[in-house]
Amino acid sequence: MGLHVSAERGRCIGAGLCVLTAPDVFEHDDDEGLVSVLDATPPAEHHEDVRLAQELCPANAIALAVPR
Repeated sequence: MGLHVSAERGRCIGAGLCVLTAPDVFEHDDDEGLVSVLDATPPAEHHEDVRLAQELCPANAIALAVPR
């Protein structure tokens, strides 16, 4: 089952928990230090880390969706 990842940069506070938890999916840009999504449809082996990153995000800036 696929998973679509998005991040709302306007909500991001740059805590970095997403990058620490799922570095293959998230990064912080050098200019603003805010989240960027590297892989919006990560492979299944990253899904658990991505879900944890969403839970840990203090700004609730990460959204996950399962495409139909």
